[in-house]
Amino acid sequence: MNIMHHITAFVYEHLGDSIYYILGFAVIIYTVAMWRLYDKAGQPGVSCLIPVVNILVYLKIIGRPAWHIFLFLVPIYGQLYLIPKTWIELCQSFGKRTLLDYVLVIVLNGLYIFNLGLSYETVYEGPAHGKQLPLNESHPQPLPA
Repeated sequence: MNIMHHITAFVYEHLGDSIYYILGFAVIIYTVAMWRLYDKAGQPGVSCLIPVVNILVYLKIIGRPAWHIFLFLVPIYGQLYLIPKTWIELCQSFGKRTLLDYVLVIVLNGLYIFNLGLSYETVYEGPAHGKQLPLNESHPQPLPA
């Protein structure tokens, strides 16, 4: 607890009240990016503003069933395995299937989702959960006729 007090005192000492403006601006930018991401996936963008509906629509975009929302609450499994796995599935849903994309979405999650949402080149390709996708291919192979 003492460490958190020192961190907040240091930040407030150097930035003052402007930290609230910086955080407010970051929240607005992230909300715009999520809105665009949901629009690209064919979902209502306004759902990014409603807390539980936001997660349900996110799960729908990546192809997971709605009951998986409860798996996020499992202490170790939910935070250390499932959340990064759903981020990677989000990349796969938008056609990003390289190892670099997977590392970037885990390390720079907010910035990467911002990039997915506001980039004109990324296109929603459909839910990725349950599909076995090759690591280095940009598009899945068509089924034989």
